[in-house]
Amino acid sequence: MSRLEELTERMKAAVGAESGLGKTLKFNLKGEGFVYIDGGTVTNEDKPADLTLTITMDDLVQLGEGKLDPMTAVMTGRLGLSDMGVAMGLQGKMQALFSKLQ
Repeated sequence: MSRLEELTERMKAAVGAESGLGKTLKFNLKGEGFVYIDGGTVTNEDKPADLTLTITMDDLVQLGEGKLDPMTAVMTGRLGLSDMGVAMGLQGKMQALFSKLQ
């Protein structure tokens, strides 16, 4: 199983029947693929989303493990956000989702 497939399966398990985000979310993994979340659906499609997070697979794993602070990642350019307003609104919900990935 590839790293992308493994991450996608972990995301599916964390999301469950409903992500609770209320928005679509896409992780652009900088050449390693995409993870797209819409409600309870998790795919590897590259579709338009309310919020796109651009990050390497390694940095995403570190975020999920709590080893990389999201604000530090944004400030140092390791995490790009398509819409800071949407990201701020989803911050608590995304933290809850990441906590389920561990």
